Amino acid sequence: MSLLLRAPVMSRVLLIRPGATEFDEQGRIKGSLDMPLSDRGRSQVASLAVELADVRLSTIFTAPCESARQTAEELARGRDIRVKTVGCFRNIDHGLWHGKLIDEVRRNQPRVYRTGMESPDELCPPGGEAIRDARLRVDRALRKVMRKGRETVVAMVIPDPLAAVVHGVIRGEELQNLWHFETDNGRWELLEAATW
Repeated sequence: MSLLLRAPVMSRVLLIRPGATEFDEQGRIKGSLDMPLSDRGRSQVASLAVELADVRLSTIFTAPCESARQTAEELARGRDIRVKTVGCFRNIDHGLWHGKLIDEVRRNQPRVYRTGMESPDELCPPGGEAIRDARLRVDRALRKVMRKGRETVVAMVIPDPLAAVVHGVIRGEELQNLWHFETDNGRWELLEAATW
């Protein structure tokens, strides 16, 4: 009797950060707040659309926040690309930190800030979602999305810091320095991931 083993299939993931919002420009924590793109954010997305114009995509999976949806819709405009919202790609709920300046957390809560730099998975904002819980949530959603996009480029528009968590899950790496990944600026990266 022979045992049939399935070999992993390599998928390419186009991980796209939305353009900036006003909170991003101000260095404020937006977390799961639903904010539109700023003027600068719209300009960033227009540049993204030009950079990614030749990438063949059938679907863009997007976080439900307004800046991510606006980014995905602009990237799909004039092309035969579906935009599908994935609820589990919502950004990390930062609870009572929403709207605070990142620098405010650094000054007023130095131990918490240091934890966010050195071991973010241990961090849970007051009234918010633990980073480790966000990692589990996004891991399940990623597996589902990746199975749908085997052997194609899977495009996802996800805001930071959740995009940094997604990057870590795909690469098998721990999140480093949460504060470095707290603002969006309309950029993209291409990652390779094994799917089963």
